[in-house]
Amino acid sequence: MHALDQIIPIMAATIRVAVPLVLAGIAGLFSERSGVVDVGLEGKMLAGAFAAAAIASITGSVWLGLLAAIATSAVLGVLHGFVCITQKGDQVVSGVAVNILISGLTMTLGLAWFAQGGQTPPLPPSARFSEVVLPLSGLIGQVPVLGPFYTQVLGGQNILVYPTFALVPLAWWVLGSTRFGLRIRAVGESPAAVDTAGVSVVRLRYAAVLIAGALCGIAGAYISTAQGAGFVRDMTGGRGFLALAALVLGKWRPWSTLAGCVLFAALDALAIRLQGVIVPGLGAVPVEFVQMLPYVMTIVLLAGFVGRAIPPRASGQPYVKDR
Repeated sequence: MHALDQIIPIMAATIRVAVPLVLAGIAGLFSERSGVVDVGLEGKMLAGAFAAAAIASITGSVWLGLLAAIATSAVLGVLHGFVCITQKGDQVVSGVAVNILISGLTMTLGLAWFAQGGQTPPLPPSARFSEVVLPLSGLIGQVPVLGPFYTQVLGGQNILVYPTFALVPLAWWVLGSTRFGLRIRAVGESPAAVDTAGVSVVRLRYAAVLIAGALCGIAGAYISTAQGAGFVRDMTGGRGFLALAALVLGKWRPWSTLAGCVLFAALDALAIRLQGVIVPGLGAVPVEFVQMLPYVMTIVLLAGFVGRAIPPRASGQPYVKDR
């Protein structure tokens, strides 16, 4: 039972940490499958986190905060689309610009609106997403092994966790079996062929970046109103880049991307529990080592185990219609 007492909290933490990674990973999947590289996942998540915390703090409604996060991030997605799709701008530069803009803008607005060093006021429990208690938790919780798994891993999560993991098979079905999804994939491989068939390349790519923006908004709202209790500076902490790494590791496929996100989340959850651990002959594990562990492992995995990752053929290429 001692081993189980250690494993169950790590599994529960892995699920909680994985949620924003999965949302951002699926967001990047839609965008990049359509041929639009989205390095700005981090910035859009950060904007969503700020919008959710700010509106929830002002109104007291976490749901209005979630809607504000989706709207804010979606607007940034459309802005990214305008630069990259309409104006044929460099997609990587546009994404980096979004990240830099939002990092400074959230601090500026936070200082102007709340005068708390760029942070939002701490959210009360009524303005946050609370944990969900599953049916029969009291009864099943008494069962050895199954009980702790049911109540702490499957249960004890907030309401955004469950639709997030349901999103993966939904994305798999949409991209693999629906007309819209097949067109998204086609426009990322050969936009000229899609255009020749009479389907608007511009419309499809805008739809993809809009979906990506909305999902990043939900991820940001989760970070500030479910995982946290308000907004603090740069609180996304590189999760957007980890999601991009998981997307590459998963070779632009939904299930593989999910596996990459869960792997990175597990490393993060494990790293947190390494803080303060005493290694014989070496002393306590340095906090800096613990903090960098997930990112170092990301580099190792991408460099040594992913193999050749081939993105969509039209990825990063603005489509110019032949006259």
